[in-house]
Amino acid sequence: MALRHLVAGGYRPEIVLTQPDRPAGRGRKLRASPVKALAQQEGLCVEQPASLKDETLVEALSLNTLDCLIVAAYGLLLPQHVLDAPRLGCVNIHASLLPRWRGAAPIVWALASGDSHTGVCLMQMEAGLDTGPVLASQHTPISATETTVELHHRLAQLGGHLLVDKLPALLAGELLATPQDSEAACYAPKLQRADGQIDWSRSARDIDLRIRAFNPYPGSLAMLAGEPLKCWRSTLTTLKSSQEPGAIVGVDEQGMQVATGDGVVCVSEVQRPGRGRISAQELDRQIPLQGLILGNGE
Repeated sequence: MALRHLVAGGYRPEIVLTQPDRPAGRGRKLRASPVKALAQQEGLCVEQPASLKDETLVEALSLNTLDCLIVAAYGLLLPQHVLDAPRLGCVNIHASLLPRWRGAAPIVWALASGDSHTGVCLMQMEAGLDTGPVLASQHTPISATETTVELHHRLAQLGGHLLVDKLPALLAGELLATPQDSEAACYAPKLQRADGQIDWSRSARDIDLRIRAFNPYPGSLAMLAGEPLKCWRSTLTTLKSSQEPGAIVGVDEQGMQVATGDGVVCVSEVQRPGRGRISAQELDRQIPLQGLILGNGE
């Protein structure tokens, strides 16, 4: 998304770095990243080093007099020789309002933690993990129904616009870098499959936040009649229930209402093993749900 905004804004990078082609699909054939596809479409120079210590990359960077290296979700740590190569250093488009949510999964943990708003930062990169000073930022509220998929798309757009808007001042050396308050920093760790296991003894609010946050990965897992059930979408309700956590207390066009440790959450989209995603109401036509008890994910 950042590259698309750069090109649309009239900026053509001297070199585009993206990770090597990866096996994808049922045939496990090598597939280029969207970054590579766009760069080739635009006739830009593309390098795909397996490591940023690759001699070809070192040579490519040394042959180019770079003003700045823009980094967006690259997935590899930048060694010092890369950080030092451009005249103005390296600038990362980070999907949080630093120092909140440093680390691998800032969008997910902002959602899962119930943050009311988030945003994007342009950060001057240094050796530490997301510790560099902030050059610019843009806030945005998080809606009550947003998933990580949807928020990721919005923040990618926001980051691209912010980059192009601030790039003239950045290249002119006019952006002031504001040091982060390390005392206020919090960490957004890489997701594990176990993070998606639903514990119905949690509050309805917490479960709803996590279901939305873990869409698309790792998904939120419950057990239904001994079978794994992925829960992909949910909303909060004002209902109360004295039934045990995990009990399905009702099903309607909105979804299945599930008792929790505190309140009732409505799960609207689910998926059985080896099948596509369906509405909870459709699942109720396959398996009558009223009165069943969902187990915790395993």
